[in-house]
Amino acid sequence: MRTVAVVLAGGTGQRFGGDMPKQMQLLAGRTLVEHAVAAFEQADGVDSIMVVMPAGLTAQAGEHFAGSGFCKVTGVIEGGATRTDSTRRAIAALGDEECDVLFHDAARPLVEQRIIADCISALAENRAIGVAVPSSDTIVEVSDGLVTGMPPRDALARCQTPQGFRLSVIRRAYQLADADPAFAQRPATDDCGIVLRYLPEIGVRIVPGSERNIKITYPGDLRVAEALLRE
Repeated sequence: MRTVAVVLAGGTGQRFGGDMPKQMQLLAGRTLVEHAVAAFEQADGVDSIMVVMPAGLTAQAGEHFAGSGFCKVTGVIEGGATRTDSTRRAIAALGDEECDVLFHDAARPLVEQRIIADCISALAENRAIGVAVPSSDTIVEVSDGLVTGMPPRDALARCQTPQGFRLSVIRRAYQLADADPAFAQRPATDDCGIVLRYLPEIGVRIVPGSERNIKITYPGDLRVAEALLRE
């Protein structure tokens, strides 16, 4: 089964702030999206890479990846207004040929080769997988500033990416989401959430993540990532 990595870099990074999209911020001389793409370029089990970029940056990004030795990048497409819109566009661009697909946020530039390899291996026996790490913090449910619940910590984990699927599975999950009028009022925050909601019989297998696989959300996160790279 062919494996395609989709690097999602189509957002604007509103929480990060600044005039430049977050995925174009520099980390050790490379943009965040370059770091993410490079990780999948190096992964033996990845056959091709699709990059999802904001409107107006696709041509520039395509030329850059073509001229920078990224041999596996076979397409750069324009993202949508939301993460799920970008995923929809990637699914449509992948066509009808069955394959395994790994969706990865460009905001996680330090994804490790071990995680990518484990995701590819897990997809040999599962049709949906997610990467997660156990929660070291106690998580509480809050309403109007008051704690309303405290789920057991050993049953909680923090999601990361990549998230992987058989292409036909994630396509079907999105078809069901698009047909549900309630989805717009309660959208999912990631692709595993869409499969869990609309195809619960599939099951989402967890692949162990890493504390190093951090998400860049705020400017201070770049300093943490730089420290991890120095290590």
